[in-house]
Amino acid sequence: MKKIKLLSSIALLLVMAAGCKKDGMDDDVSFLNTVSHGTVSKIFNVTNDNTGKVTISPQGDGFTQYSIDYGDNSGIDTILVTKSAVHNYAEGNYNVVITGYDLAGKSDVQTFPLSVIYRAPENLQVNIASDVQVSATADYANWFLVYYGDVANETPTRMEVGQTLPPHIYPNGGPYNLTVIAQSGGAATTQEVKTMFGLPLSFDVATMNYFFGTFGGVNFNTVANPAPGGINTSAMVGKYEKPGGAETWSGTYSPLNIPMNLAYGKKIHVDVYNPDPANIGKLLNIELEAAVSGTGATPNGVGVLKMPITTSGAWEELVFDFNSIPAIGSDARFNQLVLRFNDAASGAGEVIYLDNFRITN
Repeated sequence: MKKIKLLSSIALLLVMAAGCKKDGMDDDVSFLNTVSHGTVSKIFNVTNDNTGKVTISPQGDGFTQYSIDYGDNSGIDTILVTKSAVHNYAEGNYNVVITGYDLAGKSDVQTFPLSVIYRAPENLQVNIASDVQVSATADYANWFLVYYGDVANETPTRMEVGQTLPPHIYPNGGPYNLTVIAQSGGAATTQEVKTMFGLPLSFDVATMNYFFGTFGGVNFNTVANPAPGGINTSAMVGKYEKPGGAETWSGTYSPLNIPMNLAYGKKIHVDVYNPDPANIGKLLNIELEAAVSGTGATPNGVGVLKMPITTSGAWEELVFDFNSIPAIGSDARFNQLVLRFNDAASGAGEVIYLDNFRITN
């Protein structure tokens, strides 16, 4: 193919020379014997956006065209002088062979090393929508790998740029570490790890953000266990305070990033410590809100149960049996756990401690 192109160029030159003979020119093409050329050089323009795009601009004196062997077994292209070739490379090291041809068909061959290195993705943002629907963005990412962290020797799920993965149903347990790795297309990667938690829920994992938002004037904090022993020897627990003046409807909410899944049971257990005999008989609410799916799982107000405090000075277990609300099916999942205490009256300085939320049949 190279020879054909070169012969075509020479033939064109001969035709032009013959055409000019009428104007006093002869058909002597002996000047081709004196044609000379320099040495081939090049300019590589490598983009830094992880596309692998490289612009190759051959250089040299006396050449009329160049052939370029890209060095990646993709073939050879021929371009005219002053033109450039654009080629996309995978990350790696290559030897690019450029051959320059002059009018006489003489050539100069040079080999140039080319290194294509992809940069690590930047500004990785992992988003987890309700029902554990994962998406992510990152500058210079070509795709993502997602590890949900709930099985041994997990095969990662590939996620394309702009894609949102379907809901993921975690097994009962946890917490789990969800890892998203942004892929450059080469060796460089960037990753983010998110702790995924639902029920069971305790307060002893130091790396977890036990966020319990509050409303209506109550306070909720993670504190040391005030009375370790009996059914609860945990080091850390949740402290629920209802100061004087707190609203009757006050409470806390915890947006769980693993929904409470009633397929694993419709009974929610919680350990409660009440330091004040005056609180005996007052009711603790557990409410299931922010439904993501399931029979009878409307967003708010369906899953509400109340149980009385029965003792003081020792940990006790309260069981909230949502089987008593038949409208809520065992296929329901809820993202939000809401707590209220003594919603029959405004706050009077009550304090209780909570721990070990779990779900069973």
